[in-house]
Amino acid sequence: MSEQPAPAARQQLEPDTADGLRAYAARTRESADQLAAVLEDIATNGLPDPEQCTPWEELREAHLARLAAQRPAVA
Repeated sequence: MSEQPAPAARQQLEPDTADGLRAYAARTRESADQLAAVLEDIATNGLPDPEQCTPWEELREAHLARLAAQRPAVA
């Protein structure tokens, strides 16, 4: 069996950068949990009735409107 070289030392992040990375990880984890819950619901109860769902075009337009509202005005 060959010996593995010792791992290189890691470069520490600035505190603000580390906090931002942790916040991103938390948001990503929350999104993954929401997706998992939807998939579990579909597995348990089946697909929803298409007549009771919001068309994807409406969802897309609403999301684009939210993004446009967040965008800073360009002078």
